[in-house]
Amino acid sequence: MASPALAKAPPVFDPTPQFVRIKKQFLPGEILILPRSYYLYFVTEQRKAIRYGVGVGKAGLEFTGSAIIQRKREWPSWRPTQDMIERSPRSYGRFAGNSYVQPGGPDNPLGARALYLYQNGVDTYFRIHGTTQPETIGSSASNGCIRMLNEHVTDLYERVPIGTKVTVL
Repeated sequence: MASPALAKAPPVFDPTPQFVRIKKQFLPGEILILPRSYYLYFVTEQRKAIRYGVGVGKAGLEFTGSAIIQRKREWPSWRPTQDMIERSPRSYGRFAGNSYVQPGGPDNPLGARALYLYQNGVDTYFRIHGTTQPETIGSSASNGCIRMLNEHVTDLYERVPIGTKVTVL
């Protein structure tokens, strides 16, 4: 017989991609992100999706709302925003006062792939991307972007075209 405390324990977070059922209001080809549960859903057909574990933005830095994927990059280059440099000079000081852009590759924080989120044709500077910090998946650790394990973002990248709608609740 299970004890009441164990019976009420939340399910263990599992970042492994899984096929799951979802609510019917989301259409095939759309992406839904539920930051509080650390999951991204790519809707494959009516009421079905692939669920991936993700890392999300720290408190106060989260992206919410809807956007469109307007660019995709393999092994993207990266430069922190000015706000990131000012907020964390210890982490991003090497980018201060110059125009250095870190080339893509295994040491780049954006990881293996990046999907660029736009609203009304304007870059939001939020991304769905890989990571060099796999231990942050399942946590609120980023500067607002949605992080995925590199093998998972590579899979998602192959599935989604430019123009894909992304909703973050």
